[in-house]
Amino acid sequence: MRIKVGCEMVYDLPNPTPMIVILNVHYSRFADLERPDHLITDPAVPIESYRDAFGNWCCRLVAPAGRFTMGTDGVVRDAGLPDPVVTDAEQHAVEDLPASTLEYLLGSRYCETDVLSEEAWRLFGNTPPGWARVQAICDFVHNHIRFGYENSRATRTAAEAYREGVGVCRDYTHLAVAFCRCMNIPTRYCTGYISDIGQPKPWSEMDFAAWMEVYLGGRWHTFDPRNNEPRIGRILIAQGRDASDVPLTHTFGPNFLAGFKVWTDEIA
Repeated sequence: MRIKVGCEMVYDLPNPTPMIVILNVHYSRFADLERPDHLITDPAVPIESYRDAFGNWCCRLVAPAGRFTMGTDGVVRDAGLPDPVVTDAEQHAVEDLPASTLEYLLGSRYCETDVLSEEAWRLFGNTPPGWARVQAICDFVHNHIRFGYENSRATRTAAEAYREGVGVCRDYTHLAVAFCRCMNIPTRYCTGYISDIGQPKPWSEMDFAAWMEVYLGGRWHTFDPRNNEPRIGRILIAQGRDASDVPLTHTFGPNFLAGFKVWTDEIA
């Protein structure tokens, strides 16, 4: 299938403001881009692109004072299949893990493994290691947190989400990531598009989404504690240790977000 993806963000800025923007489809899906999702701004400004330490494609710019609009619009070819489920994927002993996965065992800004470790082992220490353990964590988080945009808070950590029991998709993901790391499973935070393709209508207004990837059986696998089911048309933008590594926009100065739209639509 072909999926049209993109976004538009409108800012009101009192001063010229440097920004780092991570809105382009991840390089792992580059071959699937039928139409590249170049970052476009109004007014037009010079854009410098680079890859960060995680390989994510970042754009650097200085937005002028006043009304500033930026966004992307591309077409991605997709197999149209739901996220793979590999129930026999095994958990590796820590000493057998590839060195490249080890940083995803450690605590990070929003995933306090030191705070949650004892609770993680109490909750999940008796679950079968591997896929079943990760699914048990996702089931718990999915049922423990009550979703609502009114509960969004940019500074909420995994431990706070566990204590408060409310949040949005990033909070579900941070808590599940932290629990998995506490159980010695390398886990990274992902952000991107999740379509409503294959879901019953009515569909809610589209937004960016967060999910996670865990390292089992020699490869990374997708888990989604917020939706807690395989989805069609999941398109990665960026991945890192937690949301602090992959903000959609990092703005170096006062700003007001005056408009925000996201789309991911199947093209007939």
